[in-house]
Amino acid sequence: MLTSDQHINASEINNISDYLKLNAEKSPDKPAILSPEKITYKELENKVNALSFGLSQAGLKAGTRTLVLVPAGTNFFVLIFSLLRIGAVPVMIDPGMGIKAMLTVLADLEAEAFIGIPKAHLFFLLFPHAFKTVKIKITTGMVSLKGTKRLNSLRIDNNRPFPSYSGNPQDMAVIFFTSGSTGPAKGAIYTAGMLKNQIEVTRSRFKIGSNVTDLCTFPLLGLFAICHGNSSVIADMDMMHPAKMDPEKVIRNIYDFGCTQMFGSPMILNKLSSYCQPRNIKLPTLMNIISAGAAVPGHILESFSRLVPDDAVIHTPYGATEALPVTDVTASELLKIYSENHEYENVICIGRPIEPLDVKIIEITDKHIESWGDAKLMDVNEVGEIVVSGPWVSKGYYRKPDADRLSKIQDLSTHKIWHRMGDLGKIDSSGKIWFYGRKSHRVITHKGTLFTIPCEAVFNRHPLVSRSALVGININDTGFKKPVICIQLLNGIKANPKIMDELKELGKMCNITKNINDILFKKEFPVDPRHNAKIFREKLALWASKKIK
Repeated sequence: MLTSDQHINASEINNISDYLKLNAEKSPDKPAILSPEKITYKELENKVNALSFGLSQAGLKAGTRTLVLVPAGTNFFVLIFSLLRIGAVPVMIDPGMGIKAMLTVLADLEAEAFIGIPKAHLFFLLFPHAFKTVKIKITTGMVSLKGTKRLNSLRIDNNRPFPSYSGNPQDMAVIFFTSGSTGPAKGAIYTAGMLKNQIEVTRSRFKIGSNVTDLCTFPLLGLFAICHGNSSVIADMDMMHPAKMDPEKVIRNIYDFGCTQMFGSPMILNKLSSYCQPRNIKLPTLMNIISAGAAVPGHILESFSRLVPDDAVIHTPYGATEALPVTDVTASELLKIYSENHEYENVICIGRPIEPLDVKIIEITDKHIESWGDAKLMDVNEVGEIVVSGPWVSKGYYRKPDADRLSKIQDLSTHKIWHRMGDLGKIDSSGKIWFYGRKSHRVITHKGTLFTIPCEAVFNRHPLVSRSALVGININDTGFKKPVICIQLLNGIKANPKIMDELKELGKMCNITKNINDILFKKEFPVDPRHNAKIFREKLALWASKKIK
């Protein structure tokens, strides 16, 4: 534990809240947050210190599983750093997963503390059985319900620093729940060591210096920006529902504060491009852009590249809640690759593995793999499941032994744990990895297996198509499925026989889609609320099965 007369050495940090202490020591008057309110690193550290004492006095301690339902903002960052400092375990869930899924998650979680906005506490009142293990309830509101403490009243100003909890790097530090877009939501366990490794690799890989002004559009990356010593602008948007983003407000954020860096899902980049291009608006201060959450199509990279300076760098890392980042490639590299190869033939390039991660391709199977010796490695350019092992890869899910069995592979000889990404891909002869889609979304027909990304890329070439989705519907008891392509057209475009004929012609021209005979139009696809990019193909398949008898 750190005492008041100890200075912090970054290499010795185990509890990531100490990055905030370190930055407050180095640059006390530097803004940590610029908007919606300006707060320096010293002021932020003082707030975290005071709340750490208050939360501790309220009964939270090392290991306390604490459900957090607070939107991104100053309160959110102060709260998360305070929980980490005392060693409590913040639990982050995506409210967009739906009430039924949330209730299942909460029942399994058995949280001991709950900190949320007043609206979240109404959820507590409506479904008390889901919170039966909660002993400590805290609200961010001005009025507290019976048995609930007010967050603002807990702060205890103290002249001495709260001693940071410093346990084992393998201690559970945070639980991040997956979005549930491809199966039941699961809580990925983040250890203290895993968080530190993520902070350091994002700093080095994306060349993030301390002179950055970061536009925060995703809370986790906002935490990292503070650890990196950046000045953060919290985007004027609902981060839980990014599809509702008003691009004019976000552009104003960028201009008002001269943001030099931003993270944005492909949907955010696309909305900004669609707004800026017809108005001839440029984003001249943005020099470092990171886009993830889904594969970034080439046309989005091309259009967004026109908004930023020629020497700006757009990174498109690949990963998941359980392992992020896994690979990386820049827009300039991708556009060169796509100019030399037809995108619809070569699928989506997700770059090369980020060292020291180990990435392999194994044979596709839905079954449990007992040990690494039982996994069959695929040859170069053969499609299989992507598996990864390394220092920032989650080793398991919280209280989900069945999910662990299906997603983790033990290597007893090296003591490695391999995580099965649930994604399909191949490694080419130069070491680049190509993404083919989710394993659970492949469609096994009587003529062979179809993968979502290459099939959809064929139909996405049509200029009036916004996006497409391959789904399979049951046709008999053989286990094979009928492939169906669902089409979402651009806003304002209505389906007609001419577009249908053109899409069928596109499909017949390509070998991988020539046997897809059914095409359906749907105005809006069901997508994940977190990034508005992952299509809920299971829901689409149910819808399609009712349309095609």
